[in-house]
Formats: sequence, structure tokens, C-alpha cells
Amino acid sequence: MSGVDLNSDLGEGFGRWSLGDDDRMLAVVSSANVACGFHAGDPATIRRTVRAAVAHGVAIGAHVGYRDLAGFGRRAMDVPGDELRADVLYQLGALCGIAAAEGGRVAYVKPHGALYHAAAKDERVARDVAVAVGDLDPGLTMLGQPGTAALAVAADVGLRVATEAFADRAYAPDGTLLPRSAPGAVLRDPDEVARRVLRLATEGVVEAVDGSLVPVAADSVCVHGDTPGAAAMAERVREVLDAAGVPVRPFVGGAHGGAAGGAPGGAPGAADDGAATAG
Repeated sequence: MSGVDLNSDLGEGFGRWSLGDDDRMLAVVSSANVACGFHAGDPATIRRTVRAAVAHGVAIGAHVGYRDLAGFGRRAMDVPGDELRADVLYQLGALCGIAAAEGGRVAYVKPHGALYHAAAKDERVARDVAVAVGDLDPGLTMLGQPGTAALAVAADVGLRVATEAFADRAYAPDGTLLPRSAPGAVLRDPDEVARRVLRLATEGVVEAVDGSLVPVAADSVCVHGDTPGAAAMAERVREVLDAAGVPVRPFVGGAHGGAAGGAPGGAPGAADDGAATAG
């Protein structure tokens, strides 16, 4: 990989309550997954986050989720298809409007929490999300884990897709993420995380919990904004990448737009071959 995108979940405060250090993260990452108001984020918080992303030249993504403020969007929900499509469209439309008002544009979509995991496994949920996205803007890119229903269905309905890996999460030998409930599932050592991201960016592999090396296709690498010490961890990752001469840049067009999709360094977008090669 000739370059790497760093993405983070941002704008996840609500009213007087704040989460993470968005200002520090936006100085480091190249893509921002902005909460759209259902799992976190209120209109003023969303607008501040988008304005800062535009100022930093960071690509803007819609972090859509279930309507679950109390559970931070991490509780499994059974939402009927027509309602889920409307919910996704509502969130995406709101973020697109705010981004336009701030001189930016939404370039991609990344479901949040329980919706991310449901779309990864459930083709009906994946199709509801993808159809809603395509109904608003078929030029948007869907970001998700390789080998999932979310990306296969998104590609099937004509969306571009891009794959992501996780900087601060442990991997099982089969390439899946270790469940958050498992010991050691969330990595907290900035140096260890930085070394893993550098290896992923330069060799395309991550070390699994059993010590084996697992190939992971990644157009983007996520550093969770709500992980304790996330900003310092992201800064360390960026320092190591910069020192190694690995460019950090959005996997899609920057905050003001550009061609959606396509991997860093001009490689073909995952929509061209991701469904066949993922997993």
C-alpha cells in the first residue's frame, strides 16, 4: 500500500455532553465518520464537527446508526425495512445539508455500532442501508469490513465500496475482530498500535492473537475516537507513519469533494473486485 487513510468516529457528543477530543483527532486523521444524531450528535455538534473537518481538509463520512441514544447505537435492534431505510435516509440527508452549508460534502457512509455489525451479517439489513444510500446519492462509497454482506450488497446495488481495518482492535486467526467482551480485544498501547498500523500499511497483514499473520485488505484504518487515550494513540500512529514515509490521505475525495471510491495511491476501488476477493 503506497498510502493509508486514517478514519475516526467523531462528533459523538450530545448537547452539553462531550466524548473524545475531536480537535486533536482532526489534526491527525484523514477521514471523519460524523455521528448523524441517532446514536450521538445533535445539530450544533454535527455542524461544529463538519466545519472543523472542512478546515482540516478531512473527508466527511456519514456515521449512520440505529435510533438509540441511550444505548449509543450499540444495542441490537430489529427495525422493519421501510423504517430502517427512512432512518438512514434521514440521517444522511441531514449530514449532507450541513456539509453543504459548510462548504464540504459527504463522500462516504459507514454504519455505526450494532447497525454496522447487523449489516455485515444480515443481507436484508445490508440492502436496506445500501438502497437508502443509493436513493440519495449513488456516487457515495460504503465503508466496511472485507468479506461482509454490507459490502457485497452495496456493490450489488451499484455503490462503490471500500474496506477498513481497525488499529485498536485485536484480530482472531480467521481475520475477524475479537469480540469486545474478550480479554485483550481493545488495544491500548500507542506504540503497539502504531507498529500494527505501519505493518498493515506496508505489508497488508496484522498479527492475530495467536501470533499468526492475517492478510487484511484495508483502504482505510479506523482509530476509535471513544477509546480512552484515542487522541494520543492516533498521534503516535501518525508519527510512526510519517517517519516511515507512508502518506496519510483520504481513501475518497477530500472534505470539498472529489471522486468517490478508489483506494489510496490510485488503486482500483474495492467495488471493482472487493466482493470477489474479500475474506
